[in-house]
Amino acid sequence: MIEFLFNPWVISIVIVSVVIGNIAALKYTANMKYGQQKKKSDLDKLNELDKQQHQDDNQHKQ
Repeated sequence: MIEFLFNPWVISIVIVSVVIGNIAALKYTANMKYGQQKKKSDLDKLNELDKQQHQDDNQHKQ
């Protein structure tokens, strides 16, 4: 029985199944929100400020 566990095919199947299981778990948990609000990146904040600045400039010119 113990010889069966050290068979290279059995070891390969176990390794492949562990890797596939880990990848599936990562894909499943990658997009979870955990109840947190989406935080804006610094670039998004700068883009919003730039748009507001351009709108303010256009209103003052008219």
